[in-house]
Amino acid sequence: MLWSLLFGNLAVGMGIMVVPATLTNISDNLGTSVSLTGQLITAGSILMGVSAPLFAALVSRWDRRRLLTFTMAWYALFHLLCAIAPSFTVLMIARVLAVITPAIFTPQAAACVGLLAKPEERGRAITFIFLGWSISSVFCVPLLATIGGELGWRWAFGLVSIVASISALWVWRVLPSGIQIAALSKAAWLGVFKHRILMMTVSVTLLAAFGQFVLFSYFTAYYKQVVGANTSTISLYFLWFGFCGLVGNLVLSRYIERIGADRAPIIAMSLMALSLLIWPLGTSVASVLLVCTPWGLGCFASNSAQQARLASAAPLVAGASIALNTSAMYSGQAFGAGLGGWLIAHDYIQSLHWYGFAVMLCAIAVSSWSRRTNKTEK
Repeated sequence: MLWSLLFGNLAVGMGIMVVPATLTNISDNLGTSVSLTGQLITAGSILMGVSAPLFAALVSRWDRRRLLTFTMAWYALFHLLCAIAPSFTVLMIARVLAVITPAIFTPQAAACVGLLAKPEERGRAITFIFLGWSISSVFCVPLLATIGGELGWRWAFGLVSIVASISALWVWRVLPSGIQIAALSKAAWLGVFKHRILMMTVSVTLLAAFGQFVLFSYFTAYYKQVVGANTSTISLYFLWFGFCGLVGNLVLSRYIERIGADRAPIIAMSLMALSLLIWPLGTSVASVLLVCTPWGLGCFASNSAQQARLASAAPLVAGASIALNTSAMYSGQAFGAGLGGWLIAHDYIQSLHWYGFAVMLCAIAVSSWSRRTNKTEK
């Protein structure tokens, strides 16, 4: 069962990252500007950010086997429609509808595992299925970038549809029927919104995602325009970035108890800020890989640490706080992609990292403030 949910998260990660991986290919093929094409990320992230907490309540009474199978089949269908979209408008509509799935599948898969796993194995099981995201970043994103460059972006979207279809069949085959999650109560939500530390922590997630996606959304455009990279080189960059992300997440999972849930996000975000600070030094293949390394090590680790921080700060309302954290992450991606697109439209593509760096410093400052506040209140 766990492997099917891990594979589902891999499919989710592929679908979310297919636009950044093929951004310039879509732009060239449909005759749209890079900044306009980047709004595919913004629009999708807005929907995911708004809908994640709403769906947590709306689907509470659904059988989890049917829910997870249906959402992944939905993902497959709308990525297929994206692949055959005749215009940018149709692509935008299909894309926005497709990303309803990430708002549902990932948090509900985690909740499902929480019910089925033994108490002593619950944390390890949830961490295991989240590895699907890291694996997707290591192997699938470079593959999508290569396919987009060599065969066209439509083939990349088609591959996401195939993987999502396999995931839907696998989940239906192995997941037992009759699994339902208790609805998040009004009291649980009020408990989150009134909890000062939780809300500060969620705001850190929003700022960290914001700071990253100012530049990350436009990696392919930046590498092609500023560094002069070709398709194979860009795929290598994505592969290295994803590998570093996987390593960083594994290290965090092993040492977070020793580091502390409140310190770990600050360390991860400081690594990302370092990459943004030295970003202009990446002018060759070797130097780009070196500059990307701290960011890669911190990117997945940061969000994992934030979830651990929320769960440890208020275990009784962890379901609500993590749903809100997911919303903050996607909202931050929308803000970052929107700002990055505006900057590119005004010929500031070489300055994207400075804006991301400034926002990341804000995230670190709020996280440090939250840590000090938490110590004072204890």
